[in-house]
Amino acid sequence: MPRNNVRWEGKRAGRVLIATRNTGKMRELQPMFADAGIALVSLEDARIPADALEDSLEVAATFEENALAKARYFHGVSGLATVADDSGLEVAVLSWAPGVRSKRWSGRPELSGQALDDANNALLLQRLKGCADRRSRYVCAAAYCDGAREFVERGEVAGVITLEARGSGGFGYDPFFQSEELGRTFGEVPAAEKARVSHRARAFGKLLQHIRSRG
Repeated sequence: MPRNNVRWEGKRAGRVLIATRNTGKMRELQPMFADAGIALVSLEDARIPADALEDSLEVAATFEENALAKARYFHGVSGLATVADDSGLEVAVLSWAPGVRSKRWSGRPELSGQALDDANNALLLQRLKGCADRRSRYVCAAAYCDGAREFVERGEVAGVITLEARGSGGFGYDPFFQSEELGRTFGEVPAAEKARVSHRARAFGKLLQHIRSRG
């Protein structure tokens, strides 16, 4: 038996813990879950303090394995149905790096937030200096675990890496990632427009369908 009693009933779907400490992800996902009648509970609201053990959850070779590891861990800690994701940037000419190491690519564990984003983006531009092929894609694997069921869905969006930052929105590599579909970087477009095509919206959109179809 799962340790929670979340019931997926139409617009009264219940509450789900989201296993991230990234406020940017929270901002992107809350409207999507709210539209589905599901309230996202943050780790802070659930009073789950940061633990050094969390750093060892994303050590697998695939986004799917990492996302599921986080969902399982935080479900075990909280007893709540939990969603988690692992996402990152893949660049063709870099043999699809940084991939699952996107957040840690610059090797600067002492940094966080915007400072870490800046370090990662600086390394990206350095590695692509003089490269004509700047094809890339964002990838997201979204996982769900409630103790009885678990599954993972994947979303992708294609684009290119720009020569310089454009826009101040989004987070991570967004100001340098020009969406093939939008013709602008994720840093230039409003959150609602980004959500229409983003890798994370696509992965979680499929995850929500899966959750409710198995309700």
